[in-house]
Amino acid sequence: MTSPHSQMTAADPTRQVFDVAVVGGGLVGSAIAYGLRGSADRIAVLDEGDVAFRASRGNFGLIWVQSKGMGMAAYACWTLASSRLWPQFASMLLEESGVDVCLEQNGGLFPLLGDAETEARVDFMTRMHAQPGMARYPWKLLDRHQTADLVPGLGPEVTGAIWTPVDGVANPLKLLRALHTVFSKSGVRYLSGHGVHDIQREHGVFCLQTAKGPIRARKIVLASGLGNQVLGAKVGLTLPMGPQRGQILVLERTRKMLPVPFVTMRQTDEGTWLLGDSQEDAGYEDGVVTLPVLATLADRAVRTLPALKEVRVVRSWSALRIKAQDGFPVYEESSTHPGAFIATCHSGVTLAAAHALTLAPMIAHGSLQAEVAPFSTRRFHVQKT
Repeated sequence: MTSPHSQMTAADPTRQVFDVAVVGGGLVGSAIAYGLRGSADRIAVLDEGDVAFRASRGNFGLIWVQSKGMGMAAYACWTLASSRLWPQFASMLLEESGVDVCLEQNGGLFPLLGDAETEARVDFMTRMHAQPGMARYPWKLLDRHQTADLVPGLGPEVTGAIWTPVDGVANPLKLLRALHTVFSKSGVRYLSGHGVHDIQREHGVFCLQTAKGPIRARKIVLASGLGNQVLGAKVGLTLPMGPQRGQILVLERTRKMLPVPFVTMRQTDEGTWLLGDSQEDAGYEDGVVTLPVLATLADRAVRTLPALKEVRVVRSWSALRIKAQDGFPVYEESSTHPGAFIATCHSGVTLAAAHALTLAPMIAHGSLQAEVAPFSTRRFHVQKT
């Protein structure tokens, strides 16, 4: 006998009216859709497919706090809150999906090569933590010997590191797999090939025009990364943003050598190494890698851990980060199209727990709370005196 739920799941999505349609099936949209379950019966995730500029496929997998918040203390608070929610989030995903996202929160290191880097980084951390309303967490400048106690085998140029206990890592591919596994078990409709190119609103229902026909929903969440600029304008949200390319080198598996991640280097749960730190204004050239950038990444890594000289490179890739004009997240409900929300950020792993467990319930209840008010697009339209 077919249940009403299975009938709904099998039905033509163009004939349904969903409670919520989330536009974007990457880490941001998937985390929000995950958090909406229980508050909405009919949820659709509309994904453009593999042709999309996917930041998720180039994610480094850091859950990183110590670099976040210069110029906006609220961002540091939001990031720290998400970091603290991650153990609960990972546990929920494991229970519901059976997928271990390999969360490790043993702290993180920002390596320092020489006195000039040390002085600049200590100055940055001191000024950032002096901001009014800044999140409070411990940080410490480690000397070379203290750093070597955490990471043996440092190169002679490493003079120390900035350490915090609040940083960590997760496996971004397993995270995305866990979220989508939950969708298949809980009735969330994941609709691939449904890139949205237009949005109208009639009689309280949004009509999203996709490559495979219209999708209707009473509430929508725009989480389509670089597509949010165009789609946001269709619901009255002006979002100055653009792409930033990052390149990554992947090294072969080795024995466990790096118990605590560096901001530019980490060893995955499977033993492979990821090296990355590039930030390039390269337009929409997705997937392009360049030898000068890759050589710089490799040089820095070998200077930090000379043993990596003997580890082979197995592949490299690049992806486009999604960055608002000032580099901070954007969360807002449209004032001209109530029920239309936008979520844009470049920290899809770090903020996944906050998106699922804090932001999604706000969206479900129909209003964003004071905690995310600083991330409104209104900050881009302040009159300068």
